Amino acid sequence: MKKLGILNRELAGIFAKLGHTDQIVIADCGLPIPKDTICIDLSYTLGKPSFFSILEAVLDDLKVEQAFLATEVISENPALHTAIQQQLSNITYITHEQFKEQTKNAKVIIRTGEITPYANVILQSGVIF
Repeated sequence: MKKLGILNRELAGIFAKLGHTDQIVIADCGLPIPKDTICIDLSYTLGKPSFFSILEAVLDDLKVEQAFLATEVISENPALHTAIQQQLSNITYITHEQFKEQTKNAKVIIRTGEITPYANVILQSGVIF
């Protein structure tokens, strides 16, 4: 049995297959999921699991070189924005509409139970060497 990192078998398998520049999304419970994009739904009640708890777990397991946030998070969810900035250094801001369009390229969307505005991030895989 695996004892470190992501234990969810679907996520662990997807993460193992990621290459440089592949993207994943961590989403609140309201983000639309594109028709042909894999979604791992971790939500079990409103607010749980939280966006930030999943972000921390993913960052412990995955090498990330760039992140994408909707510009709207700056004004609509400043506390979460500040917390994300403390975890990620290379952030690109795009409109929420552009964000939703870019999710179509993701290898997976991880849906959380988060219920605060614009609690979504696209993480771009880096390399470990």
